[in-house]
Amino acid sequence: MPYTTNKNVPRIRRTAADLVRRGWSARKVGRYLGYHHTAVMKWVRKARSIGFRPIPTQSSRPHTHPRRKSELVEREIVRLRLATGRCTEAIHLMMKDRMSISRNTVHRILDRHGLLKKRSHLKRWHKPVERPEVAQSGDLVEVDTIHRMIDEKKQLYVFSLVDVHSRSAYAKAYRRMNGRTSLDFVREAEQHSSFKFSTIQSDHGPEFSRWFVERIRRDHCFTRLGKPNDNAHIERFNRTLQEECLDKVPTGVRKINCALKKYLKYYNTERIHLSLNTTPAQVVPRS
Repeated sequence: MPYTTNKNVPRIRRTAADLVRRGWSARKVGRYLGYHHTAVMKWVRKARSIGFRPIPTQSSRPHTHPRRKSELVEREIVRLRLATGRCTEAIHLMMKDRMSISRNTVHRILDRHGLLKKRSHLKRWHKPVERPEVAQSGDLVEVDTIHRMIDEKKQLYVFSLVDVHSRSAYAKAYRRMNGRTSLDFVREAEQHSSFKFSTIQSDHGPEFSRWFVERIRRDHCFTRLGKPNDNAHIERFNRTLQEECLDKVPTGVRKINCALKKYLKYYNTERIHLSLNTTPAQVVPRS
């Protein structure tokens, strides 16, 4: 069908085909609606194949393009998406070292294969909150807890920690959640890091109580009540951790910690972080 932006044309085509079906001639219908009789006959043939309903306007998009990427490139982009679950920007950074390809090309290929998560038009825009500035690794470290159900009555707890400057992360599962566990976790995370923690930021959970704050021997600050965006870095890491690691691991502290050890090595040394355009491990030595 010829391209048009008139939203009423699909119904006009249906009306024309329906009038011909009732006994009108194509020329009479064309004079009545203001179209050529050959266009009317084309609509009639289309209606006979798809049914006498509104005939949509076909896209004017070309079927081929002289600079379209080969099937091997498309297959590799799709493979990376399915294997890693990463977004357009991350896959573009992975492919950039191998060939010259633009971000928009990667986006179009993923969209063509239905591999993009469309942003809901119902989501409201929120004004961004000012973040505390950090000059080097350890200036601000965010810590949080993920609750995982073992059965209907029991839970286990995955403590997570992210350095805001380098985005290097650490996590470990525990059977209990209290101040003592939080203290042990932060100290263990600092031992595994190549830098010292200056300021710890957490929410108001019971595991980060006054007992924990008094014994951490570091500057400590709380997020505002009801404002999880104040801890945005650790909240986003928790989602990534659950989607890429925890949801694929059977329930159990020992099994989760084994999986976390492998995943954190990949996250800190191999996985490209979009805010850095590199891996967290490559940022830490420069801080």
